Amino acid sequence: MQRKKIKADDHANLMGEDQNAKGPYYGSLSQDPIEISELSKPSQVTHVPQSTANVFSDGRTRIDFVLVWEADPKTQEQEGQSEGTSAESKVPRWGRAVDVRRTWRKKFLNKLQAAGICIEKHVVQDEKKVVHYVLLNAPWSVLCYYAEDLRLRLPLQALPNQASNWSDRVVKRLGVPSLLSEEVPNMPLDYYTCHFKVNKLTWFLGSNEQDTFFSSTQRHRILYEILATTPYGHLKQGEVGVDRLLSEDVFAAAFPLHEGPFAVPADRLAPENLTERQVLFQYWARWRKWNRYQPLDHIRRYFGEKIALYFAWLGFYTGWLLPAAVVGSLVFITGIFLMLSDIPVQEICDSEDQYQMCPLCKECPHWQLSSICSMFKAGRLFDHGGTIFFSIFMSLWAVTFLEYWKRMNATLAHRWDCSDFEDIEERPRPQFTAMAPMTMENPITGAEEPYFPKRNRVKRVMAGLMIIIMMIAVVVMFLISIILYRAIISILVSRSGNFLFVASASRIASLTGSVVNLIFILILSKIYIALAHFLTKWEMHRTQTKYEDAFTFKVFVFQFVNFYSSPIYIAFFKGRFVGYPGNYKTLLGIRNEDCGAGGCLIELAQELLVIMVGKQVINNVQEIVIPKLKGWWQKYKLHSQKRKSKVDQLGLVQQAPWESNYELLVCEGLFDEYLEMVLQFGFITIFVAACPLAPLFALLNNWVEIRLDAQKFVCEYRRPVAERAQGIGIWFYILEVITHLAVISNAFLIAFTSDFLPRLYYQYTRASDLQGYVNFTLAYAPKHFASQHNVTCRYRAYRDESGRYSLTYWNLLAIRLGFIIVFEHVVFFIARVIDLMVPDIPESLQIKVKRERYLAKQALAENKALFERKEVRATSSTTQTAPKDWELDGVHENQEPTQLRMMTSTHALAASPEAHPQQQFDPEAEPP
Repeated sequence: MQRKKIKADDHANLMGEDQNAKGPYYGSLSQDPIEISELSKPSQVTHVPQSTANVFSDGRTRIDFVLVWEADPKTQEQEGQSEGTSAESKVPRWGRAVDVRRTWRKKFLNKLQAAGICIEKHVVQDEKKVVHYVLLNAPWSVLCYYAEDLRLRLPLQALPNQASNWSDRVVKRLGVPSLLSEEVPNMPLDYYTCHFKVNKLTWFLGSNEQDTFFSSTQRHRILYEILATTPYGHLKQGEVGVDRLLSEDVFAAAFPLHEGPFAVPADRLAPENLTERQVLFQYWARWRKWNRYQPLDHIRRYFGEKIALYFAWLGFYTGWLLPAAVVGSLVFITGIFLMLSDIPVQEICDSEDQYQMCPLCKECPHWQLSSICSMFKAGRLFDHGGTIFFSIFMSLWAVTFLEYWKRMNATLAHRWDCSDFEDIEERPRPQFTAMAPMTMENPITGAEEPYFPKRNRVKRVMAGLMIIIMMIAVVVMFLISIILYRAIISILVSRSGNFLFVASASRIASLTGSVVNLIFILILSKIYIALAHFLTKWEMHRTQTKYEDAFTFKVFVFQFVNFYSSPIYIAFFKGRFVGYPGNYKTLLGIRNEDCGAGGCLIELAQELLVIMVGKQVINNVQEIVIPKLKGWWQKYKLHSQKRKSKVDQLGLVQQAPWESNYELLVCEGLFDEYLEMVLQFGFITIFVAACPLAPLFALLNNWVEIRLDAQKFVCEYRRPVAERAQGIGIWFYILEVITHLAVISNAFLIAFTSDFLPRLYYQYTRASDLQGYVNFTLAYAPKHFASQHNVTCRYRAYRDESGRYSLTYWNLLAIRLGFIIVFEHVVFFIARVIDLMVPDIPESLQIKVKRERYLAKQALAENKALFERKEVRATSSTTQTAPKDWELDGVHENQEPTQLRMMTSTHALAASPEAHPQQQFDPEAEPP
């Protein structure tokens, strides 16, 4: 492998000094094609010692972003030869595609250079691949211009960080040592901030330190904004931005660099000397920190508000699962004691041959009720009076959880200066800016912005909605086909004659049906996600938040139907439309499915445990194994120097940071993480009446999930561009909808699927000790059915011997409907009271916000009075000299207006294409 880069001695010759700009401006590395030297043999690999710091070759200029593309050595050799060939010679189709990519890449990088971006190129080459690394740096003038354009918030005054957890405060008041809190080094300070203005530069803290004035995450945001809005072709065709270039394989990757390695050196640096990444690894991502609070301010400083809010919500949700898991476990333990003394359980287990039941399917034999003794006992673990209490508890728990999360979210948004982000600060998406047909003044900011007519967007949204409905209909069709598949397989296996297969016919049909259903779900999910991306782009949403909300809504609706269709079918439809012996109802000529011998509630509990526990285990294994495999494959493809150096140089060679970062995995965003947790939230609320242990399994899973996600972001993913956010977006409203659905779902589960109301009815009308309850729930098969089979059998229903519904059925139906109405109204009323009692914004935060507004008005009044005094002084002056720049800018007299004027003029030169007409960056050239 050969490594080619700019040497420190040659660096000064490759960069030109702009007389007006601060800092170096890097010219092209070469304007002529450079022939690739002969490849070294593997046994003669040469390495150039490199620094592991995130700086250019001069050792000073910071690397803000990295662009990468790969090339085949043979193709690259042919590029130089093709320069001399005639234009009429035929070029293969793949060669034309390579030429187009090379042209786009050259135009894009030249545009970046014309905008004032400093560029340095490195090439790593071996026998199979040439990897080009382009290092980007935004000089001071560009940073200042875009910081004002992006309305970045910069610190005015430092404050001590007063973040704390309510549980930690309670423990301190009790004088008990806290087992959850831990002092994390390099605690970020709080600041009073405001939007950056170039002409108010000296008002901001650290304005005299240009290298550290903008944080690394702010520099990344500025570079990404430039990369995302730089055109390289026709704007009407969407040929703009690095995202399009990545999708067209013009670049292989675009990413900011991590702050050094995550592992702490062997000599154990002092905690205050650790880098931000090492602090996150040591005090957050390690498994032994499972019982510690998350360092949210450190996460926000390194990854941005959007990722920090996700982990804040995940930790908050996990903490609130603790009381739900405790209560659910107590309800389950109560079910164990009730099962041991339950009269109907004893009647069934002791019935022996007393109750001969009718066949459950056309080919199934008669069976004895006593054979389901163990299954009926298992059902009593979940189906008892404690389930009613737990359903009400979980409904109110969900409402209270969301109310207190709103308070937590408001506190974090204010502390992190993103309370007005979506309304004021968020800019239009670069893709929207490029494709919008017109501009219009923003009614809030007054700035001219790209605009897409609302009427046109509504039409597109409605058209997309029709496609979503069609896809949901396809999912329902597949669900019906799975139901028919299970019925057909059950009949075929029952006719096979093999005793082992006949005894397990229903299990075989259910298992194979689940596998087929999983295959359908995976295929449809891939198709639908790609379709959702296309529809959301087509709808032309203005901001990234609105774009993500629209995409999330589409995918979640589909995934909701995918994941919840089977439990909903078992809970509310299976066994409801069976008919009775001699008059069974059919679907396409096949008898409708009936509940198993133990009833539908135990089947629903089994389904939930399989889906929740099985899905969580599979997901966690995937999150552990798949990133490791992908990382290994990425390093294998790149012929990692680190791996070779262990053999050739005994580990003495250090890998360049852009190379080690390129070997990491691409961060694919937070959608999958949110989706997994929100689906879990649905399982523990919508169907909690069937499985009180669901919150416990969710709690155990989330303790693992937090550390897995932390390790992925800190150790295995490339550093994502820091994004601001005001909250968790549309996911909060989805959680609210699930909370309301949970109340309705649990009411119907208790009323129609559980035996709670029939038992209660029997206790008040027949026997309070439930003696004879089993016989009460069984009906006799009609006489014509008994004469055909020469045996009298029983089945679970409230019917008379002719098959008509009995009076008991109608009485129970009225009781069930009345219970649903009372249950819903009581729970919704209490939930509304909780909503009114718990304010969305804490009182202490309201006072703080009012105090800041008061101080801001006071400062504005003082500034206005000062400006009026300057005007009076200027008009009373007898001299005819021009007004000073600081008077025009409204800056105090003790500031340095010269620096401000120079900074503004510098950016004007750097941002114009005419600033350096003699320098053009050639991306295909190699550094000398």
